[in-house]
Amino acid sequence: MTKLVQVAVAILMQPNGEYLLASRPNGKGWAGWWEFPGGKIESGETAEHALIREAQEELGITPTHIQPWIKRRYDYPATHDAEAKTVLLHFFFVHAWQGKLQAREGQQFAWQHPRKLNVSPVLPANAPIMQALSLPPVYAISNVQEMGEHAFLQALKKQLDHGLQLLQIRESQLDDAALAKLSEEVLQLCAPYDCRCLLNGSSEKALQLGYHGVHFNSERLGTLTQKPNHLLVGASCHNRAELEQAQSLKLDFALLSPVLPTKSHLETSGMGWEKFGETLSGMEIPVYALGGMQAEHLSLALATGARGIAMQRACWI
Repeated sequence: MTKLVQVAVAILMQPNGEYLLASRPNGKGWAGWWEFPGGKIESGETAEHALIREAQEELGITPTHIQPWIKRRYDYPATHDAEAKTVLLHFFFVHAWQGKLQAREGQQFAWQHPRKLNVSPVLPANAPIMQALSLPPVYAISNVQEMGEHAFLQALKKQLDHGLQLLQIRESQLDDAALAKLSEEVLQLCAPYDCRCLLNGSSEKALQLGYHGVHFNSERLGTLTQKPNHLLVGASCHNRAELEQAQSLKLDFALLSPVLPTKSHLETSGMGWEKFGETLSGMEIPVYALGGMQAEHLSLALATGARGIAMQRACWI
């Protein structure tokens, strides 16, 4: 019977969004492969305590600002230098620490930009996490219909100045000419900030207008048979089955909503955080929480396993 090993894993984050990878030292299984630093949770030890102990032993630092994130299970096959095992990885964001990084086990360190990985090979269990980290924690959704175009573009410029990196244009009320005009202004505004823009609609229209990606509503998702090429692809989901459909198509991410009461869904009170977390459990696809989100909900969304939050109104205030 394959043994289960519980592991605490640290995602050390720099203010600029870079995260730390470390090479596995000689003498250990998978030596030379890159991973997030961490180690085995000992009997009677909490994951948080194991994270701090391992950081002190391996890296010479003491984490001071820890944010629990997701758990991932992975089955490692036997290799010439390691036996088969199943790991349950407890991932934590580490935003601050005391001390200076030290390679106490002879490992190498590399700070990585989420969208520009330049080390290899990477341990297989870490690959889905890196995919999730390539997405920012906040996904903004346009609100031209309520705000008006001028006010929206002003608010967008303000958010870009504050670091916005992912935007969905969702304006079904616009005809083709008006959408093309808005799209041109938005894409020009976002380009210097490297903010990726997705169109809520068809992949054909997204490509035609020059968007970086496309976002499908749940109805379009239900008819999709393969992921469009050359686009970042997201989808709106409202239950586990729709999330599994998005994952089976290998979409880049999904939204799950509504979590809390929202003006867009006055007929429902929302699923709440407990059900949201249960619905996400075990999913590999990065998921954003949507519905009644405010900036202060980000830490709670991360703790339930989400990649972050999506907001349509609160981000433009």
